[in-house]
Formats: sequence, C-alpha cells, structure tokens
Amino acid sequence: MDGVTPPAPLHAAAAEARVGDPADAWFEGGAELCVSFALAPRPGSAAQARRLARTQLVGWDIGEDARDAAALVVSELVTNAIVHTASHRIICELCTSPGTLRIAVRDEGWGSGAPRPAHRGPDDEHGRGLLLVEAVSREWGVRDGGPGVGCTVWAELRA
Repeated sequence: MDGVTPPAPLHAAAAEARVGDPADAWFEGGAELCVSFALAPRPGSAAQARRLARTQLVGWDIGEDARDAAALVVSELVTNAIVHTASHRIICELCTSPGTLRIAVRDEGWGSGAPRPAHRGPDDEHGRGLLLVEAVSREWGVRDGGPGVGCTVWAELRA
C-alpha cells in the first residue's frame, strides 16, 4: 500500500485537530468513532479510498445502503481533490455517531477556489460529482482555508 496510511482511530482528545468541520455539536454526547487515512493524489486513489471506507463501515456495522452512499461520496470527493488541486496528500476521514455518518476530505488547497456543484448538460461526461454528493447526503459543505492552506469538503449521511 505505497502512499497510504492505513486507517487509524481518533479519540475524543483529537477532536480539535480532526479533518471535518463545521459542527461543534458533532462531538457532543453519544459514542463517536472516527478513522482517517492519507492518500497520494494519483490514479487509483479514489478506488483505494472506497475500499478502505467500505472495510471500515462494515467493521462499524453500517448498513449496506449507507455503505453504498458513503462509497459514492468518498469516491467523488477524493476524485475532486485529485483532479482540481495540486495537493501532495489528501486526507479522508469517516466518523459515525448514532444515526449519522460524516465524511470529510481535505486537500492542500492549490485549486481554483471552493468546490461547488456545476450544472451540466445532458451530454456532458464530467462535472456531476457534487450534484451526486448533494443527492445522497443530508447536508454537505466546504471549509476553504485558502490557497496552500487546504480545503475540506464534508458530507453527512444517515447511518
């Protein structure tokens, strides 16, 4: 697994440094489990991220429908980070708490601004990733730290 740090659990003390944003309430109450892994920005990393995410979600006993939606979100967000930034490393984080699955993907922010859904024509072959993320998520958002600082795109799904 060259270029990948395997999933590592994060504990509550790591909440301040976690990848995802924005909700302070996300860490309040209940049991929360988180893992994160780093990916190299190259072909095959989105597929690798999907495999790592699916494996973790099976371990957390997340249902098949939520796993499928999460795999789609992970794939789209990682692909966007690879294609639209000049990052040397991409971080993917998964967190689950009762009824909720949160996915966050952070890049190094060398792209052309914060991601936003594009409205494409019926024959366009690219540009629907964030529309798909929006369709399968309860909500999603972007925290743009600016050029070279990093951008985090996150989505919340029903678990």
